[in-house]
Amino acid sequence: MEKNIEVEIRGLLTPEEYSKLKSFLDKEGEKTEEKDRILIDYSTFLPGGVEERKKDIRLRVTNGVPEIVVKLGEWGGTEQRKELSVKTAPGTFDTLTEIFEALGYEKGVLAVRKSQVYMYKDIEFALVEVPGHSYYFEAEKMAHAEENADELLEEMQAVCKELGLSVFSKEEFFAYVQKLNKEANGVFDASMAEPDYFKKNYGLE
Repeated sequence: MEKNIEVEIRGLLTPEEYSKLKSFLDKEGEKTEEKDRILIDYSTFLPGGVEERKKDIRLRVTNGVPEIVVKLGEWGGTEQRKELSVKTAPGTFDTLTEIFEALGYEKGVLAVRKSQVYMYKDIEFALVEVPGHSYYFEAEKMAHAEENADELLEEMQAVCKELGLSVFSKEEFFAYVQKLNKEANGVFDASMAEPDYFKKNYGLE
């Protein structure tokens, strides 16, 4: 049975903390990949906005591979949500935005992220750069629905504490999201976008 419950915690990193954590994980962890990602988060423009969402609806393209992602459940920096995702063929991202527009999802927050991803103590750590703005980490484990996600969260929080990492409170997380939306992220509006917007502006083939 596929593990589809995403158990995740996040926290802010200063540039110095980012470099220190990266150096540590380069030595003590196993680097699995680097991610160049563009994403459109449609949920921010749904009723309830950023803080009340129980449904996270996104399109994203990671290292050239497009993906439809829906996460179900509450979020707030520390969370356990059901994740449903389907990858599509490279070169189809603009088509996906047209499909979503036809389904009524025209407008979303547009974000660019670069991540270094490691495994450490059976936890996936992603060190995320918001280009030109800030850094944060994501610690994640995938679980079966019948597993005790609270136990996994406690285990992850203990490892973060060992590493000297501060985890967002719900209030800190939402304040950071709002800051990103004001200072770093953009808005994609399919009804206003030129044809092949992402191919032309982001070089997606």
